[in-house]
Amino acid sequence: MRDIEGIKRLLPLRYPYLMIDRILEEGDGRVVAIKNVTIDEPFFQGHFPEPHPSVMPGTLILEAMAQAAAFLSPAGGDAGYLVGVEGARFRRRVIPGDRLRIEARLS
Repeated sequence: MRDIEGIKRLLPLRYPYLMIDRILEEGDGRVVAIKNVTIDEPFFQGHFPEPHPSVMPGTLILEAMAQAAAFLSPAGGDAGYLVGVEGARFRRRVIPGDRLRIEARLS
């Protein structure tokens, strides 16, 4: 388990670009991360103007997934990079108050 300080030791990103808040599980080719989505996120301002509901952009959901997957790298290795996404589908909106549970595994 890693808190935000442990995450920042591996990832070079900082607020507002750091998209994961905690690593719950890590090891054996698998990682589980959490992103708590709050109304104060800068991306909510102006993404969809009023009266539309605030929605987390899909590109930032993918970024959170890529950041979580960086913890699959070998110990002491570089975090790696996401170089492409094909066929991504979002099944529902992510709104303020939601918690993203991000699971990644090597296959």
